[in-house]
Amino acid sequence: MKVIFKTLLILVTVFAIQLSFADDGMWMPHQMKDLNLQALGLQMNPDDLYKKDGTGLMSAVVSLGGGTGEFVSSDGLILTNHHVAFGALQRASDPENDYMENGFIAWNRDEEIPAQGYIADVLLGYDDVTAAIQSVMKPGMSHLEKYEARDKKEKELIAEAEKAAKDLRCRVASMYSGNTYYLFRFKRIQDIRIAYAPPRDLGNFGGDIDNWMWPRHTCDFAFLRAYVSTENIGVEYSKDNVPYQPKSIIKISLDGVKDGDFTFVMGYPGRTYRNFTVSELKRDMDRLKTGIDSRQEIIAFFEEAGKNNKAVEIKYAGKVRGLYNGLKNFQGKLEGFEKVSLLQRKQDQENSFSQWVNADKKRAKKYGAVLDHIEAFFTRYDEFSQKNELLGQLTSSYYGSTVLSQAHLVYRTVQERQKPDMERESAFQDRNFDRLKQGIRLAERGYDLATDKAFFKLQLRNMLQHPLERIPAALHELKQQNSDQHVEDFVEELFATTTIADPEKRLQYIELTPDALNDLYDPMINLAAQLENELEILRSKSKEFSQESLELKQVYMEAVLEMNQGKLAPDANSTIRFTYGTVEGYRPKDAIYYRPVTSLKGIIEKETGEYPFRVPEKLKTLYEEKDYGNYLDKNLNDVPACFLNTTNVTGGSSGSPTLNAKGEQVGIIFDMTYESVIGDYYVIPELQRTISVDIRYVLFVTDKFSGAKHILKEIGITTD
Repeated sequence: MKVIFKTLLILVTVFAIQLSFADDGMWMPHQMKDLNLQALGLQMNPDDLYKKDGTGLMSAVVSLGGGTGEFVSSDGLILTNHHVAFGALQRASDPENDYMENGFIAWNRDEEIPAQGYIADVLLGYDDVTAAIQSVMKPGMSHLEKYEARDKKEKELIAEAEKAAKDLRCRVASMYSGNTYYLFRFKRIQDIRIAYAPPRDLGNFGGDIDNWMWPRHTCDFAFLRAYVSTENIGVEYSKDNVPYQPKSIIKISLDGVKDGDFTFVMGYPGRTYRNFTVSELKRDMDRLKTGIDSRQEIIAFFEEAGKNNKAVEIKYAGKVRGLYNGLKNFQGKLEGFEKVSLLQRKQDQENSFSQWVNADKKRAKKYGAVLDHIEAFFTRYDEFSQKNELLGQLTSSYYGSTVLSQAHLVYRTVQERQKPDMERESAFQDRNFDRLKQGIRLAERGYDLATDKAFFKLQLRNMLQHPLERIPAALHELKQQNSDQHVEDFVEELFATTTIADPEKRLQYIELTPDALNDLYDPMINLAAQLENELEILRSKSKEFSQESLELKQVYMEAVLEMNQGKLAPDANSTIRFTYGTVEGYRPKDAIYYRPVTSLKGIIEKETGEYPFRVPEKLKTLYEEKDYGNYLDKNLNDVPACFLNTTNVTGGSSGSPTLNAKGEQVGIIFDMTYESVIGDYYVIPELQRTISVDIRYVLFVTDKFSGAKHILKEIGITTD
């Protein structure tokens, strides 16, 4: 009887563990065949979702380098989010032509304007290269040697694959912490143009107040277009380029959604951390707390700088919006962690994991100490990272001075280009050189020199509050002087005499030899060089830590996969994923139920007359006259605005198509609810909800509000 009871206990424990590592929804294409999708509600052949010849529905979904989009016409028209296209709108704007505020319509293709810095990567396929990667990491190698051997092999695989076509771009991605590796192949399209974007009052309706919240009424969409050469090669902008003809496009549906409908999403989610251990989660919670404080200060600084200066406001608009987005996300995560007692849930998960491991002697020998080893590792790593985080922030293009970060980029580029191509860091290889130069040119669209100088002073004053041992050696003298006046004089002198603020100079400098660059005696480059002396050492140490962490987590994830019989979606890492779910509302608190669909009525109800709840007069007129055209939802007797479903998404998924059971587009992903942002770490099914803008609202605004009927005609929509 005791034996039977013990066996049952083990079985129950294993079942509980499998539940605790439940379907997180972000599946790779080759895993979809095991999901029994047609039984769940899919009304199309699952084999038509992903095909290795590039004709599957998934190949209509493109990576936009931080967001997702989808081809909706045979002439390369891409549908995505307003906030995904926001960087392009910002770079194209000036005080006289503020496309962020007023929107943009190209009435014909000649009027479409370049989306500067944007690319579209079209998935061609992917292959398992695990054996090739793991074969080069030999026993007895140090962590650094393994890292470098793996890095070299990845570069070799990419270089060999990219010989097949001029516009082929490849990347190697690790799944399950190095248990498997895949080489992804893309056709890279470099000429992307803006075709249409609504005004800010619609595209960002609700602003930061509504961000991550429900109910939502944001018409978050934009149309871009992909262009290629007449030989169908993805090249940089040229007036001679022609619209790209995709092999697969997504059909738009006006059928709408209702509570309980099966839906699915395909896109490029950025990062999730669902397989974090408790020690990793604790570390990230500290990072989130620190990130909130730093973001609040930076936001306040740039908002004040642009308050009475439209040009400055435009230049920093993208950065401020991104900082606000991250700030609220971090706040939501920390609140959510506490609300659902996430640390305790993860601890219970680890306790169950340990019970499963120790229930078998072979498993106990192989996996028994892995959690302790991971915890010990992160204790050591935190000592290293905390000591050196200030140095990384100083040269960061996001948290630091743009001029200094550009000086550092120039210095590093010159140093790296002295090495053979395959020995360089990936960002500095020849295959990325044109992209690097483009980044140097575009930096001018995102900063103001006087503002950057003032921000650098603020950053240095904050840095000097830390102990000397945490401050970069290049600034020790400034720390010892430790006065605002010395900071003021130091920064003023740097900016007064540097030539690095000129983008044309920077483009010339990256072609120089190290000696020629040193002979410039540019003070900002000299500072960057001193900082790089320290950063070079830190990067080498970081590679060692990275490899050690990878190997520890590889053992842990091997156990988790074994425990789940391989039926586990890997954490998101900006590779193509599939997620499915139903249209459903949810209960965030006691006695509160949120219905899954909002409508135009709710937009009018939120009207205040001031941004972010300012409703354009034309939209009010359309509502008052009930001029809804073909976009009326008969159940609502209104135009639907947004809807919820139970799919799993995260940053990077923005712009992904939400599709119905037939594989037709009914919405565009643009957010998650506040209660579900913790889904990056742990999914609570009753709270996990994704927000889409209803495709009928998108079409209604394009047609009735803007009169851009030529776009609807192109995507096969008949207007009244």
